[in-house]
Amino acid sequence: MYREENSFAGADIIEGRNPIIEALRSGREIDKILVARGDRNGSIVKIISDAKKKGIVIQEVDRAKLDSMSQTKNHQGVIAYVATAEYVTVDDILDSAKEKGEAPFIVIADEITDPHNLGSVLRTANAAGVHGIIIPKRRSAGLNSVVAKTSAGAVEFTPVAKVSNIAATIDKLKKENVWIVGADMDGDRTIYTHDFSGGVAIVVGSEGNGISRIVKEKCDFLVRIPLLGEITSLNASVAGALMMYEVVRNRLNT
Repeated sequence: MYREENSFAGADIIEGRNPIIEALRSGREIDKILVARGDRNGSIVKIISDAKKKGIVIQEVDRAKLDSMSQTKNHQGVIAYVATAEYVTVDDILDSAKEKGEAPFIVIADEITDPHNLGSVLRTANAAGVHGIIIPKRRSAGLNSVVAKTSAGAVEFTPVAKVSNIAATIDKLKKENVWIVGADMDGDRTIYTHDFSGGVAIVVGSEGNGISRIVKEKCDFLVRIPLLGEITSLNASVAGALMMYEVVRNRLNT
């Protein structure tokens, strides 16, 4: 089984209280903020308050972890992971499809924590003409430098929306006549027999756990990729690529 890496491995970081306060004030895209466990002194309170208002994930960690991550050795009890590209909204993605006169074609990356995998998904999504990718705020790689490099530049062209609740977002997409199709080994049909016509959002889960239970229950269809050898699973980005190009094949043949 392929092992998922730390979701923020190779990420771009900002260290120290004042730099992070300024980043929050300027509207810089921040994926996550780590604060030293038990540290609620001075400007840390402001950082936490401002971050919560913006919906940024805050995680308490041991100071030793911050020490090991710090490049300046002067983190002052706080480190922020910053995105290398700006996020968009789900409405932006839907509007992009409308502007092109196309049925929405979306990929939902459900808890893909390996930045290499997310970057690969982005690269294939761009090649396949996907209008945008949706990721959760928690338990997901963000748009860090590893994602950007692995995407081969696709991060600059394929929009990514980061949402608080994937299940609620799926409900929103359904109201926009988008079918939700999840990749699952227990699917009742294969990717080769499913009809991918119309608006579609493909859901790809993590390699360790697949699609989360709640998200799986929200899917309109579950489809499987035939595995004919001894290996019982595929790399998440490979599974996503196979499904994306089934959508492409369907659209080219209609």
